[in-house]
Amino acid sequence: MAFFSKFFGNREPRALGIDIGSSAIKVVQLKKKNGQAILETYGELALGPYGGLSVGQAVQLPTDKISAALADLMKEKEVNVTTKSSGLSIPFSSSLMAVIEMPEVAQKELAIMVPIEARKYIPVPISEVMLDWSVIPRSDVRVESVAEELPQEGGGFAAPAAAMPKIDVLMVAIHKETIARFQEIVSSAGLDAGFFEIEIFATSRAVMDEGLRPVMIMDMGAATTKLYIIERGIVRASHTINRGSQDITSNLSKSLNMTPEQAEVMKREVGAAGDDKSVNDVIALVLDYIFAEANTVLLDYEQRYNKAVSKTILVGGGAALKGLLELAKANFKTEAELAEPFSKVAAPAFLEKILRETGPEFAVAIGLALRKLAEEEE
Repeated sequence: MAFFSKFFGNREPRALGIDIGSSAIKVVQLKKKNGQAILETYGELALGPYGGLSVGQAVQLPTDKISAALADLMKEKEVNVTTKSSGLSIPFSSSLMAVIEMPEVAQKELAIMVPIEARKYIPVPISEVMLDWSVIPRSDVRVESVAEELPQEGGGFAAPAAAMPKIDVLMVAIHKETIARFQEIVSSAGLDAGFFEIEIFATSRAVMDEGLRPVMIMDMGAATTKLYIIERGIVRASHTINRGSQDITSNLSKSLNMTPEQAEVMKREVGAAGDDKSVNDVIALVLDYIFAEANTVLLDYEQRYNKAVSKTILVGGGAALKGLLELAKANFKTEAELAEPFSKVAAPAFLEKILRETGPEFAVAIGLALRKLAEEEE
């Protein structure tokens, strides 16, 4: 079918990216036309009400309720999803990722050696996880240090044997139970998931360019803020901060004596960009903690690798907070910018402003849809 479509143009590939977060489900549907990815629809549905909580709050739901929420989102007229071909994100917290040093040997030998080495890092039997790995390309020529000459028996010295060159391997493990759970969610919603991808890889695809310098991604969700330092497409460092946008809502509710629902509305409408100092001070309690942790991660990375991080990209639902970018620029020891993942796709001009504002929270869904769309063409 793909072969004939190249000649007759009767097929426009479509793909759906599904991001199931702690407080909401986000979907993005793209199609490919004339070699360009085009935005067809996108939507979001809060999960809090499915667990008896407010909009914006993180909630842990059983599989059947998540499937029901996803099905409800798909049915919404404003969203109007028309394809079952999809890719789904796996939370970073559900994965184990490590960079391990291995001897530079043939791929066949690595395929045997990596699972053996992986047992040192994985706290469950290797048979219970899906294991994937890839060799990290070298950024520069590795110069092997020459050891001191070694004493020989009978006197004299001999030069040591040349050390075997080393390579870095990125290892990723996901528990099979996690995969099975997400498979059940999408199949119950009547969708066909072509792949499951750890959220940070989808985010990187949506928000990063081809630059070689290290970049920090700050993903501010409802319950946590995740930090990743990416270099040449590889996660070199990661850290999770147990603060998120729902902590801002909670602080506003308690400090200003209002309901969580009222606090959520204030957070979204005014944020940290209003003239009320008391509101700004309450929000700063959470943000100052996050910025301090992020700067510690930046400093640790730069000291360890002797490389400066070029910029910080803000993503996630919390990144939509008004005034956050200005505060980030003032607090970070690096440049800061809001992600604009919708810039990777074509969309109507009248949507430009709203897509720029909501873009950071749809980064994962867009990254998934872009990958699935590329696979649909193959």
